Amino acid sequence: MTATSLVKAVTLALARAMQENDKVLVLGEDVGVDGGVFRATDGLLQRFGAERVFDTPLAEAAIAGIAVGLAAQGFRPVAEIQFTGFIYPAIDQLANHASRMRTRTRGRLTCPMVVRSPAGGGIRAPEHHSESPEAMLAHIPGLRVVIPSSPRRAYRLLLAAIRNPDPVVFLEPTRLYRAAVEDMEDDGLDLPLDRCFVDREGTDVTLVAWGAMVREALEAASALAPDGIDAEVIDVATIKPLDAETILTSVRKTGRCVIIHEAPLTGGFGGEIAARIADGALLSLLAPIARVTGYDTVIPLPRLEQHYFPTAVRIAAAVRKAMTFS
Repeated sequence: MTATSLVKAVTLALARAMQENDKVLVLGEDVGVDGGVFRATDGLLQRFGAERVFDTPLAEAAIAGIAVGLAAQGFRPVAEIQFTGFIYPAIDQLANHASRMRTRTRGRLTCPMVVRSPAGGGIRAPEHHSESPEAMLAHIPGLRVVIPSSPRRAYRLLLAAIRNPDPVVFLEPTRLYRAAVEDMEDDGLDLPLDRCFVDREGTDVTLVAWGAMVREALEAASALAPDGIDAEVIDVATIKPLDAETILTSVRKTGRCVIIHEAPLTGGFGGEIAARIADGALLSLLAPIARVTGYDTVIPLPRLEQHYFPTAVRIAAAVRKAMTFS
């Protein structure tokens, strides 16, 4: 076991996948010589060579398009979009080609590619560097959207994404890159995609979160415990396809639910989860479903950033309000 940061876990997963399969390639802006803007690809060029790790121009549509072509020809490209705020030009390729490859060819071709991108805020970056577009990406049929919440989970989910035969967008919480450290082994094991994880069991309320918000939810659960409020915490992990049954099972048990994400409220993926709960667990609810989210505005960078994102304090307040219903 070695103490490993989330960004290092990403590096280890990429190296493991490339070692196991010579069809795995890494491409993107500054991923080679510089080792990535956050150093997530550090050392891969020296280890695997310029034919498997290569820098691209600043052209996100081209990066995604090259990855689609490589995937269709039997490679397993892992393309980095430097920040999710720059992912919009790549959506044309993701929505019109990568996600449709299996159905377009009646299963003759698949598109085993991964698009990695740092996501979310918390590092006081400039505009376009703190986006959380997971709901928009999840709306694209045929595309998986995965967001890890810890180093161990990042390592195992990234390996699963690279080994998957269909396209995956893998959003890495920027604020956790070096803030989250866990003891873990580089053992090559993966975790199943399309599954939520129960990180803390409880009986009174269900907290549903993903990415960096899982830590806030766990902190809120710990703060509520001395008041006798027993919170269950679920890490969604794979936004699309959603493992709704794990969430529904928890809500049927607790009767209350607070959904947390740092993307804006309107159109956020929390609304989809709330709708699934209304469909599948409405009669179990003891209180209205609550959402603690970012606000419907551009993130006020950099000085007001900490006022934008959900915190353990805001989450605990939402839980206490839910507990007033019986």
